[in-house]
Amino acid sequence: MNFETRTGPDLGHAAPEYPDTPVPEWYRDAKLGFFVHWGLYSVPAWAPAHPPGGVPTEDAYAHHQYAEWYANTVRIAGSPTWRRHQELYGTGTSYEDLADQWNPGGFDADTFVGALVDAGARYVVPTTKHHDGFCLWDTATTTFSAARRGPRRDLIAELHDATRRAGTRFGVYFSGALDWHVSDYPPIESDTDLFRFRRADEWFSRYAAAQLDELVDRFRPDLLWNDIEWPDGGKGQQDFAVAALLRRYLAVVPDGAVNDRWGVPRHGFLTREYTHVADIVAEPWESTRGLGYSFGYNQAEDASHSLSGDALIRLLADVVSKNGNLLINVGPRADGSIPELQESAMRELGTWLRRDGDAIYATRPWVRADEENGAPRAYTAAEGVVNVIALDPAAGEFDLPEELAGRPARWADGTEAALERGPDGRVHAMVPDAFRTEPAVALRVGP
Repeated sequence: MNFETRTGPDLGHAAPEYPDTPVPEWYRDAKLGFFVHWGLYSVPAWAPAHPPGGVPTEDAYAHHQYAEWYANTVRIAGSPTWRRHQELYGTGTSYEDLADQWNPGGFDADTFVGALVDAGARYVVPTTKHHDGFCLWDTATTTFSAARRGPRRDLIAELHDATRRAGTRFGVYFSGALDWHVSDYPPIESDTDLFRFRRADEWFSRYAAAQLDELVDRFRPDLLWNDIEWPDGGKGQQDFAVAALLRRYLAVVPDGAVNDRWGVPRHGFLTREYTHVADIVAEPWESTRGLGYSFGYNQAEDASHSLSGDALIRLLADVVSKNGNLLINVGPRADGSIPELQESAMRELGTWLRRDGDAIYATRPWVRADEENGAPRAYTAAEGVVNVIALDPAAGEFDLPEELAGRPARWADGTEAALERGPDGRVHAMVPDAFRTEPAVALRVGP
């Protein structure tokens, strides 16, 4: 297939007028969302498991850690994924041929979403179409979809309906400028290729816009999570361009949230992927990562590659203290079941949030996120209350900031905190024995 391409939008016309995209309060209050990377890539469900130090930069794409990039990595001759694919499926089976092998079996969306809600999710964002171009809803734009191949089911409709029944916000992930099914570029083997081998023509811009319009019309998602920017051919004043798409979306979902991955001078919340943020960010932002090193399920990973429940809880506290939301990813198997390694961490997070969730949900940053010295802790604030989240309760005690001295303080179970001013003049909070084996515990300081 040969398609007309161009390197950027038509700059010969007046700049488009973008709608305001403020970050809604519901999103800022939610704090915890679950990404769901489930798709055709869940059939092979494999990527090279990365060593602790990672791989050299020049090998990053041939040894891509993301299993959802299988459709690209398998085309890099000699890569571990290429070799494994030949061994398992033979030389005559393409990635797209695997669509007819995908059988979600007894997948029940209510049970699946229920596990996310039990883990504390306040919004759920499934991948509707990843870079492989395989659509998980019943689209009129292509037959390369879960409704026409393999599952023969509208999986996004099932997830949407279950999420709404659970009373939880629903968002959609959409791959804006990458769609390998309708492209004939070579495989991406570098960061330069990532921006070079992308569709930018008008046909593809219309195609992507039609798909996103379908998702908005059918599901009225609370959140639009675009990835890899938007095709350059759709960044003008056309009805299939970003500005018009966002206007249509906000007309039907006035309190909708959008992210920052559109490649245009307007965005909603910021996104940071597998990145540690050092301090409070003034703008609302979102940290996203998989429980392991991949978003899509990677059967090659084990506990050494995955966040434990303790680490997940501390990550959430750290992100929220810095004005962020955590969009943690679950990568189901092809049949829709959640691997035990992921499910275990999710259960621990949910248990902790049922006790200490008031220190997370509907909070805002305090005057600082943490402390440079002493036992590690994170701070959040809400309605005259400051939450001091001890991230190492086993230490037995931690210093209370002088700004908070003299105010009433209680633990999450309602017991009054034992506060002592030591010889050094500092006020020490003594952690009750019952909490010292916990990954974290919140002290509520204030009324």
